[in-house]
Amino acid sequence: MSGNPVVLEAEGLTYRTGAGRPLVADASVTVRAGDMVAIAGPNGAGKSTLLRMLAGLLAPTKGSLQLCGSPFNAYAPLERARRIAYVGQLDEPDRRLSVYDYVALGRIPHRARASRAEDRRIVEEAIAELRLTGKKLSPLGQISGGELQRASMARALCQQPDILFLDEPTNHLDPKAKGTLLSLLFARGITSLCVLHELALIPKLASHTLLLNRGRVVGAGRTADVLTAQAVHKVFGVDFLHLAHPTEDRVVSVLDIPVGSGHSASN
Repeated sequence: MSGNPVVLEAEGLTYRTGAGRPLVADASVTVRAGDMVAIAGPNGAGKSTLLRMLAGLLAPTKGSLQLCGSPFNAYAPLERARRIAYVGQLDEPDRRLSVYDYVALGRIPHRARASRAEDRRIVEEAIAELRLTGKKLSPLGQISGGELQRASMARALCQQPDILFLDEPTNHLDPKAKGTLLSLLFARGITSLCVLHELALIPKLASHTLLLNRGRVVGAGRTADVLTAQAVHKVFGVDFLHLAHPTEDRVVSVLDIPVGSGHSASN
């Protein structure tokens, strides 16, 4: 394990519905500074529920959560907002806001500490980094779903958080854009927890992986140790292959997804 300080530690997190059904059961997680953690698992495994508990957005039925060595609830809301940023699947900002004004909301936690000039610089840099400069004056209601997702990322980056929480950040993006966006985010080196469905991208980007199945953590640690062919087949029921690239000196991870015997695209 890395010798970096622990920034987030959860013990025995459990979440039950009002009817008593457990969505996540007894999840323990340790995240160190600089870790880039992918949260993977089938639909209904509890990934988003766990992420929301770790981000302090959903109170667990039981369990404890510490942020930078102190109980999560010991932090005032403004201090939490300086330390963590969250981008969800279902964020619904006011579509009348311009892209610039929406991204600038990420600077609110820092307004007492930063100058207006510094705020503007940080906002402009985030907009440029997410390739939204040409859209910065456009209302959110007039941009695409992928552009809105990138604007949400830019807002989160403007918070300059210690930890970034991302719930399926590549929704609405085409395949190449997914890789570009995730590479950009992870290249910043921000401690991150990211729910991802793109298993083939995880070995390239995430230092660590949490593998969930039926509400329980069934694997946690270095991605190479957790996201094995055996584990993927057991949890997802598909083969996870690592193949030599035909023209480049690198390995490509692919999923062999069955589509039914006898089926052919030419039929």
